[in-house]
Amino acid sequence: MNSHSFKTNKLPNYRLSIAPMMDCTDKHFRVLMRQITKKSLLYTEMIVAQALHHSNNRNKLLDFDEIEHPISIQLGGDNPNLLAEAAQMAEDWGYDEVNLNIGCPSPKVKSGNFGAYLMGKPKIVADCIEKMKNSCNIPITVKHRLGIDNLDNDNYLMRFVDNCSLAGADRFIIHARKAWLKGLNPKENRTIPPLQYERVEKLKNNRPKLIIELNGGINTIDDCIQALKVFDGAMVGRAAYSHPFMWTKIDSIIYGQQEEYLSRSKIIKKVIPFAQKHLENEGRLWQISKHIINLIENIPNAKIFRQELSEKSQTQEADISILKKIAQQLEDAGH
Repeated sequence: MNSHSFKTNKLPNYRLSIAPMMDCTDKHFRVLMRQITKKSLLYTEMIVAQALHHSNNRNKLLDFDEIEHPISIQLGGDNPNLLAEAAQMAEDWGYDEVNLNIGCPSPKVKSGNFGAYLMGKPKIVADCIEKMKNSCNIPITVKHRLGIDNLDNDNYLMRFVDNCSLAGADRFIIHARKAWLKGLNPKENRTIPPLQYERVEKLKNNRPKLIIELNGGINTIDDCIQALKVFDGAMVGRAAYSHPFMWTKIDSIIYGQQEEYLSRSKIIKKVIPFAQKHLENEGRLWQISKHIINLIENIPNAKIFRQELSEKSQTQEADISILKKIAQQLEDAGH
């Protein structure tokens, strides 16, 4: 157990991180989240190493805004050479670390032989980590499950983690459920296999020097505080995406920073310059507004505000005035 006290600026950013989530943690969501927490580690959606290798437009896959630091890129793949190349690209692009996805249970991932499927291939995983580690100077981390299908006991988990550690993995983010590759879809795999925090705690006790971050079922700042009594970090997923405003006190409570008062209107106003730039680069307002909508909840007339933002943002000619107007309406209503 690390003896980090909460009141220090030396806390590593992974004390609290926002999980990589497909179709959710794009750059627009990350810019929004950065207005809510300056300190927490943010992740990209998973990017497949093979897609990067063959892409004619790497900018589109890799670009992020300076404000998004600290940011980790999540890679998917099972080819050590392609992953090493992708890790090198990530470092050149300015990412703060690289994460290897060994937890995603989707069929697409299974057919590509990566994600949770790789928990059954510890030697391939070790080769991938070693090659990535040798190709760049930023941390290489691993996000994985407790086990898959019938490969699911504490000895297997410990051997898997030891293999990764010997290959050079710097940190382990453990989603405290097993994954069923046969019989459950990805959504079911997020909820049906029971959470088993005690197994991750047992691993941490047996390997106290390893940096272990807990993921799965962490829905509030209080949940994070409880997790941080045992683990080195806490990773929040859907609860941060669906309820971003709930997390405005992360920096003061978790990182000991001076508290900054954040209202919904203030957060939206801070996003406007990025939205403006996005529109100037031929982006659409809805790509940003769809994330901002989640900010507007637990206040009177939330449904009306959300509906207005949604309807107006989806038109072809939607411009920045829509965000300005909604921010002003919220401010006038004291939010």
